Amino acid sequence: MTRVHAFGDDALGDLDAVGLAAALRAGDVSQAELVEAAIARAEAVNPALNALAYPAFDRARTAAPRNGFFGGVPTFVKDNSDVAGMPTREGTDAWTPRPAPTDGDFARSYLGTGLVALGKTQLSEFGFSASAEHPRLGPVRNPWNTAHTAGASSSGSGAFVAAGVVPIAHANDGGGSIRIPAACNGLVGLKPSRGRLPLDKAMRQMPLRIVANGVLTRSVRDTAAYYREAERLQRNPKLPPIGDVTGPSSRRLHIAVCTESIARESSPEIREVTMKTSALLESLGHRVTEIANPVPASFMNDFLLYWSLLAFALVRGGPRTFGPSFDKTKLDNLTLGLEQLAGRNLVRMPLVIGRLARTRRTIARLAASYDVLLTPTLADVTPRIGHLDPTAPYEQIIDRLIDWVAFTPLQNVTGDPAISLPLGQSADGLPVGMMFAAPVGQERLLLELAYELEEAQAFGRIQE
Repeated sequence: MTRVHAFGDDALGDLDAVGLAAALRAGDVSQAELVEAAIARAEAVNPALNALAYPAFDRARTAAPRNGFFGGVPTFVKDNSDVAGMPTREGTDAWTPRPAPTDGDFARSYLGTGLVALGKTQLSEFGFSASAEHPRLGPVRNPWNTAHTAGASSSGSGAFVAAGVVPIAHANDGGGSIRIPAACNGLVGLKPSRGRLPLDKAMRQMPLRIVANGVLTRSVRDTAAYYREAERLQRNPKLPPIGDVTGPSSRRLHIAVCTESIARESSPEIREVTMKTSALLESLGHRVTEIANPVPASFMNDFLLYWSLLAFALVRGGPRTFGPSFDKTKLDNLTLGLEQLAGRNLVRMPLVIGRLARTRRTIARLAASYDVLLTPTLADVTPRIGHLDPTAPYEQIIDRLIDWVAFTPLQNVTGDPAISLPLGQSADGLPVGMMFAAPVGQERLLLELAYELEEAQAFGRIQE
């Protein structure tokens, strides 16, 4: 097993983002020292991980001192969100991108917390695959074992945070791409409620807004602190405030546990980790009840058809959206297969979107009886590079995707928050994520539970 990380005796050490922010305020380190250390770490591990999409190192070196709680802490932005002066490539080489003229809505908020962007991280083409394995750009590799994927479209951010390059990085999630790389790389990944954080214009225009922005971190307190600071900058008045979450709650919860996804029962190894997590919750005084999957069997096919509609819009509108350099022939088989699937089913889309929207009623009935839903984040262990090869036939890719990513899409449709926590390990030493979901607006409840579980069972550390 090849494990890769950059932790060492430099300005970053093994501190999380909150720890670095405190060190900056105390004068123990400077912004320049943190930026240089993060650049050195990125240069050291990127040849093995291939997580970097665009370096903006010189720009970060010359950045003015940043204000805000995280002022001076280095980070990366996923390469499907605009940052002024950086190209947005969307994980493909189907066109020649130009530097964005301004920050997108999310980057403006994200960097407004004081974080310093060192560049952009790799993703799968348009974020459609759960593994970034572009035929020319190369695969993003898992730092716990480089023979395996770093998981989902936010794989570059996940790999860099897990490897210690930065303590926090941007991720976004349209079918699991905050939670999946969190599970694969041993991180904390909270997909927030719909509307909690800003979206760039293209994502706001979806008929059903399944995408949510967020972050990947190594500690619960970093995730909690980021949402507190983002809320101070811009709060959605339609959602309950998260506030400053600093530890567990004394409230005991009724938690439903389900190991059967919409597509399949989870593997024996994953089910075992889930039931161990269930036992841990019971030992902490929570009430846990095992349930069957409550979601209609039609859900996964409906989600796939809606997912394909996004590919249809991008491919058919490519020249208008991306300019005259757009070349459809350079797209991968997954993107093209999804576009063709949508083309054959356009007449069905209004009914598909309607059925997906009604899924919220099913989950609302579940929420009437349970405070939280526990499931595995993924139905099986993290696959090796090549399992989701984008040059393979479309049918093979999509069958394998549905088989593995069988739990996470539900909350993208309902808009509920869900968090993946690294509470297990596979037989071959890779992290295994457990996912906790709650009703819309209940991020505070999930963060309090996450603190409690982190205290009860320390998360694995790649450098140990």
